[in-house]
Amino acid sequence: MSYSDFKLDTVRKAFGLTIISSPLFEKAETVPVTDWLKEAIDKGLPLALMSEKARSELIVVPILLTSRELSRNVFSIYSGQRLDIDPDKGLTGECDFILAKTPPIPVIQAPLMMLAEAEKNDIEGGLGQCAAQMIGARLFNQQEGSGISTIYGCVTTGEAWQFLKLADNTLSIDSRRYYIDRIDKILGVLQAIVACDASENDAPEI
Repeated sequence: MSYSDFKLDTVRKAFGLTIISSPLFEKAETVPVTDWLKEAIDKGLPLALMSEKARSELIVVPILLTSRELSRNVFSIYSGQRLDIDPDKGLTGECDFILAKTPPIPVIQAPLMMLAEAEKNDIEGGLGQCAAQMIGARLFNQQEGSGISTIYGCVTTGEAWQFLKLADNTLSIDSRRYYIDRIDKILGVLQAIVACDASENDAPEI
């Protein structure tokens, strides 16, 4: 068993989670979309419908790169990195994207957010995988003593973005879903997440 095998209810039962729906980012500010991102999305969106890999490269990556630039490069983006924490519990496998609050180095440190690409445009089907990766990231931080205990997650098709938050034993799924026609809101949520203080590991009031 690996991250990709988890369904949401499987994660709940295996790790004793309470799952709730909650408005996580009601107060997140919109962020102006850069000209570079507008151009990248305009050029990439017609081609992104061809495959999941195309959506990743042509929609997701430009948004993450823009968010990184807006946050003054305070986080690194790991793509296709393995996070093997506890194979006996299924917490093993490759992660689509990991955002880590460290400089870009080959070794992952202090993962803050896990992003999973929804297969076959199925956001709900990807929630279990993302939640399992979030648990893996938290265990990794505990083992490394990074101080980051609250982990954020996102399942995206490129066009739709569903955010999650894992704090203690509660997995909160944002009651609002964001779409590509409001990239300013997606950027706002990402900026709110990466702006959290690693020493206290608590998000700003959002």
